[in-house]
Amino acid sequence: MKMKDTPPDVNRRDFIKGTSASTLAMLMGGIELRAADQSQPTEAPTQYNTTGEPLKCAVIGLGTRGRELLATLAKLPNAPVVAICDSYEAFVKRAKAAAPEAETFADYKQVLAKKEVEGVLIATPTPTHKELVLAALAAGKHVYCEAPLATTIDDARAIAQAARKHVKVNFQAGLQGRSYPHHHFLLTFVRTGALGRNVKAYTQWHKKQSWRRTSPNPDREKELNWRLDSATSLGLIGEIGVHQVDLANWIINALPVSVTGFGGLVNWSDGRDVPDSVEAVFEYPGKVFLTCEASLATSFDGENNVFYGTDAALMVRQNKAWMFKEVDAPLLGWEVYAKKDAFYKDTGIVLVANATKLAAQGKKPGEEPADEKPALQDALEAFASNSKVYGAAVEDFASNFDVNDAAALKDAVDNAMKNKMHAAGYKEGLEATVSVIKANEAILKGERVKFQKEWFAL
Repeated sequence: MKMKDTPPDVNRRDFIKGTSASTLAMLMGGIELRAADQSQPTEAPTQYNTTGEPLKCAVIGLGTRGRELLATLAKLPNAPVVAICDSYEAFVKRAKAAAPEAETFADYKQVLAKKEVEGVLIATPTPTHKELVLAALAAGKHVYCEAPLATTIDDARAIAQAARKHVKVNFQAGLQGRSYPHHHFLLTFVRTGALGRNVKAYTQWHKKQSWRRTSPNPDREKELNWRLDSATSLGLIGEIGVHQVDLANWIINALPVSVTGFGGLVNWSDGRDVPDSVEAVFEYPGKVFLTCEASLATSFDGENNVFYGTDAALMVRQNKAWMFKEVDAPLLGWEVYAKKDAFYKDTGIVLVANATKLAAQGKKPGEEPADEKPALQDALEAFASNSKVYGAAVEDFASNFDVNDAAALKDAVDNAMKNKMHAAGYKEGLEATVSVIKANEAILKGERVKFQKEWFAL
């Protein structure tokens, strides 16, 4: 097949590959990314932010997470909610307040049949994700799927394979930390080698709560509490820890080779068989170990992530981060500008984007405001924006080429999406999901599980 409006001796794939990224991005409506200065921590690169047509969205699954998605979407100017769906009528009525203009449905198939719906956000229980994602992709909808992607490796791989296959639509995994600008600033910092060689890492999530939801209907109560049943839940390591394990995979820049798990019910004796306190020790190449622990039995010290290197340690707490340098670490040069906080016997250097320019801007160290916008908002902004860029790339390609040429279409889309806002794709979603599926297995069995490379492969 030949390109519709160019000379016959021009091959469409050669044309796409031969076009500069900036030129093609401009044609597709994107903005060129500038490489960050690798000599020191810098601000996250400028990202694409669409100001064109909004992405008309539907939210399927209106429990706690679904309502959180609706509340966040309501803050965005480019992601109107036109449909909401849940099989439980009470959830639909409650969610209607957050999306008063949305049409309501009890059957997700009716949502997918609506041409008006462009993007679908899936916030149903984890075991149901596969059916919904595959159906939404087949219907030509852009898909945002909460993490973890699934409760089995087969289902997680099926979702990732379908997302890769359906090149005409955008897929985003709900690993919201991948969209958070501050994490990208920290990643640039880590990649400069400022921490030295990886030594180990530690993450924790502490929140004293039951995780149980109540209902006057026993059958409905059992359905609501799917997270407390080991037959349907990946437990704390999967439903909560997936985000911290993903961050560790990202920072360490590797996938785990094994995981050893421990867990038990130490506080909540209410018939559940999912541990309320867990610990998973992941081994990465080079004998680098990550200890990831979570508990519903204590709230002390909340949530934090620490990455230890031979030159410095990095502590991340929500939207703030600190570096703790070793006494023999080389001088980086910019520390003089940075604010420093005391932690018991140590002093942490506050890591904020653009810290080296504070003096030039007439600001005192530490005066630059932190980004208070929730990571979920960054993730949903990315989904709305990237999906429109993705759709525009497909439409522009179709106006010049044979849209059934999947390989060439993928080249065009990949070129356009080089300017996308930061977001987790199916690959990152699969890797994080496989990591926690096997970690949960190790926790329930109290044993060590070795990862097989094919589990992560597509």
